[in-house]
Amino acid sequence: MKTRALETRRGIKFQVRELGGGAPLLFLHGAGGLLPEDPLLTKLAERFHVFAPTWPGFGAEPGEELLEDMLDFTLHGLDVVEALGLAKPHLVGHSMGGMIAAEMACAANAAFGRLVLLAPLGLWLDAHPIPDLFATTPWELPGLLFADPAAGQRLLLAGLDFGNDAALTRFMVDNARRLGSAGKILFPIPNRRLSKRLYRLRADTLLVWGREDKLVPPVYAERWQQLIPRAQLRWIDAAGHMLPLEQPTAVAEAVAGFLC
Repeated sequence: MKTRALETRRGIKFQVRELGGGAPLLFLHGAGGLLPEDPLLTKLAERFHVFAPTWPGFGAEPGEELLEDMLDFTLHGLDVVEALGLAKPHLVGHSMGGMIAAEMACAANAAFGRLVLLAPLGLWLDAHPIPDLFATTPWELPGLLFADPAAGQRLLLAGLDFGNDAALTRFMVDNARRLGSAGKILFPIPNRRLSKRLYRLRADTLLVWGREDKLVPPVYAERWQQLIPRAQLRWIDAAGHMLPLEQPTAVAEAVAGFLC
């Protein structure tokens, strides 16, 4: 794996992880960011040339102040594709990244190969409200995001030493930046009228959902499938919202089976 520093035409600097070989695949991470060693990316790199950019606010570079709304995030994503020099890459997004990926594919429906959305945010059902991540305490997150909360807590805290004051301060600052950036399109609810634009999707689309997702419950998978032309749906057992971390092999197999 290598990491490169690039800059969009708008002047926003970003880091991108690059690994593997084969057909190009752009992976858009969710509001939790990327782990130092992300298991799903490693699995996908066995079949694809994976590009995983970091959203503004999730890395060391400034720039999140330039993204104010959903359109800004969408156009930034398209600018990233241009900066990477990618021609019709497959597009894979998780959670918040899935929401942005769908917007990008709607706005530029000839720019991508196939589209894979891993438990995307972006829709809203009044009868099934999505819990407010910004009102959720850190110790409640594992139970909300993972099928196995104990294992989820270990994954979320991997490598963090909260007995170290400097490490704790760095974590709190970084987390505040991430939430501040993500909040522009997720707070107070992740509804930016994406449902009105999904009719524009032309890319063949796969929805991948954890059967035990408590953040975005499975009823949302059915609604996404209704709204997207020609969408397929694949369920992942023993997985919650963080299915790329809980079941990376099963998710990678589902993605590769659809894209190859």
